[in-house]
Order: sequence, then structure tokens, then C-alpha cells
Amino acid sequence: MIRKLLDYKTPQNLIMLINIMAALLLSIRGGGFDRLVLGFGLLLAVILYASNFILLKVSAGDHYIFMIMSMLIVIGVIMIYRIDPEYGIRQVTWLAAGIFTYFTSYILVKKVKGWRNWTKQYMIVSFLLFIATLALGVRIKGATNWIRVGGFTIQPTEITKIVFVFFMASYYCKKERFMNSYCLIAAVYAFIGLLFLQRDLGTAMIFYFVFMTIFYIFESDRKLIYCNIAAAIVIAFASYFVVGHVEVRVSAWLDPWKYADSRGYQIVQSMIAIASGGFFGTGIGFGYPQSIPEVHTDFIFSAICEEMGIFGGIGVIMLFMILTYRGFKIALSQQDVFFKIMALGITSMIGFQAFVIVGGVTNMIPLTGVTLPFVSYGGSSLVSSLAALGILQVASEKVGAGAEGEVCNG
Repeated sequence: MIRKLLDYKTPQNLIMLINIMAALLLSIRGGGFDRLVLGFGLLLAVILYASNFILLKVSAGDHYIFMIMSMLIVIGVIMIYRIDPEYGIRQVTWLAAGIFTYFTSYILVKKVKGWRNWTKQYMIVSFLLFIATLALGVRIKGATNWIRVGGFTIQPTEITKIVFVFFMASYYCKKERFMNSYCLIAAVYAFIGLLFLQRDLGTAMIFYFVFMTIFYIFESDRKLIYCNIAAAIVIAFASYFVVGHVEVRVSAWLDPWKYADSRGYQIVQSMIAIASGGFFGTGIGFGYPQSIPEVHTDFIFSAICEEMGIFGGIGVIMLFMILTYRGFKIALSQQDVFFKIMALGITSMIGFQAFVIVGGVTNMIPLTGVTLPFVSYGGSSLVSSLAALGILQVASEKVGAGAEGEVCNG
């Protein structure tokens, strides 16, 4: 056992080595020596290594998804600290809270019975979170999707995304009598409508993609699938003419250079940063990521490409692709329908969110204000993503009577 822990070739030890090297490099950045940075860097390494060690002891499921997540977090913290040291230190603090949430969600979902039976409760909780956001939310970056509590701001939609996956899984697991497919569609479109009212278009897209992924696989009425696709196309075209926020994003996407000094400024700066990095990047600390507004959140991928190169950006994309592959593999191998849908929904949520933001900052699709999971700065996003991964860890295990007391076979 000791020999395995000290073997530098094991994935967790390679990640530990990368953490230590990054902490040393960042601590001497600028010509001096910063003990505080070295301390936080080592703290990050210890948190991830200890968490992986505990997971190996308590879970018989897939251990690679945690290591992939660890690598994404390390890359994110390096870039966030390089952009703003204060944000980098805060992100390590949020990571500690997120790891606690990861294990809490893992234990709760594994031990508590009845998760599959609460379809109505999930729907009610989702609506309450949406209504609370509309009533108490503050507008940040054009979207009313934040609630200020004391000196902190939280994003309730990050919680709602997970509750939404629970809602879909419990519905198709139990087929509740109070709902049929039409009621399900009405509830989902009500969720998306409330997100439009909040101007949170990125989350609305993710909700729709996750819904359609699960709906396509588990809905027996195929006509409803085609009707939903047609409805989405109609809503998308109508939104361009009715919702000014949509028109701004689309016009900036179609011709960002025309609006380079206004609505297209972020996209133009993002593409310049990605191009200037070349294949191998300018090196950490030698780029100009601060020229992109909100670079530590929405545009972190652009900063990575500038200073770590196109190969660095491809590496991040590959990590998300492997994570998505592992998640779908878990869904395919899981026999319990509830956990099968949970694995499918969580994997789709993370995969689509990564696609939406990477596609947006590279101008492949219109830009939407979502964060890159595990990489971008943000407490709500990081904590909720880790909570979702804790649930996915449960789904990667063999579910039986000892886990839930009953197994849903559809």
C-alpha cells in the first residue's frame, strides 16, 4: 500500500506533483517569494490528494471522474490566481467547501431512502427557487440570477439544475399518477420561461438540452420528441425578435468585428487572445488576459489558450470529453433506472455547459453567460458541480437494496 502511494506513476501522484510544481512556480512569480501562495498551493494539493485517498477507501465506483475533476480544478486555480491572486485564494477556499459538499451529497444520496419518490417535491422546490430569484434577485451582467446574502452572492439556478435532474429521474422512474408527458413538458417549459424572465439564457439552453437528452431516450411517444424540437426552433426564432438580449448576443456572434467597440468587444478580445497564444502559449504570466472583461469567469478558456496555448485548450476539452465518456459509461452500465437517469442527466449537464461556454468564447455559437465547470471562478458553480459529481459517484456504484431499499427498474 505504501509503495503504491509513493509511486510517481499513479494518476493521483502525478496530479500531486503538478500541484506542487504549480505552487512553486506561482510563489516565485514576479521575482520574489510568496509564502502565502506556496501555502495555499500546497493546501490545494493536500485537499485533492486526501479526498482521492478517502474516496478510494469508501467507494467501489469509478475513481477516474474525481481525478479528471481534480485536474480541471488545478488548471482553473492556476489561471485564476494568475489573473487575480485574491480570486485564486478564494477559489481554494471554495474548493474546500465544495469537497465537503461532494462527500455530503455522496453520503446522503447513498444512504437516504426515497429519493425516487419525491417528484412533486422536486417540482415545487424548483419553482420556489425560481420565484425567490425573481423576487429577491439582483441584476449582474444583464441577468437577474443572483441573490445577495450578507456579503455573499449565491446563484440559485446552480441548485435548481441538480433538483431538475432529480425531478426528471423520479418522473421516469415512477411515472407519477398526478403527471403525464404533457404535464412534464408544461413544467419544463415553465422552468425555461422563468429563466428567460431572468435573462439567464445560458442556463435555459442547458435545461433544454438536459431535458431533451433524457426525454429522447426514455419517452415512448416519439411524436412528442419531434414536437419539442419544432417548438424549440420556433421559440429560438421568436426570441430573436422579441427579446432584445437575444438579438444583442446573436448580432455580436454573426459579426463581432462590426461591433468590436461595443457588444462584440468581449468576443473580439477573446479571439485575439486565443490567436496570440499560438500552439504552445505565451507562458503563465506573459499574456494579457485582463484585456477581456470577466476573464476569470465566462472567458477563462480564452486565458488558458493564450498562456497555455491551443494544446492547453485542447487538453481542457479532452478532459471534459473523457469526463463525459465516463459519465455515459456509468449510465449505460447502471441497472437501476433512477440512477441511470441521474448519471445521464448530470453528465449531460456538465458536458453541455462546457460546450456552451467553449463554443461561445470561440464564437462557434452565440455567447451565453455560464461558467466553465470546475475551471471558472465562482463559489456557487464550483460547489454545485462538486455536489453533482458526488451524486454521479453514487451512480457509478452497483445500486441494490442496501443503497436505496428498493430498486427502480422502470
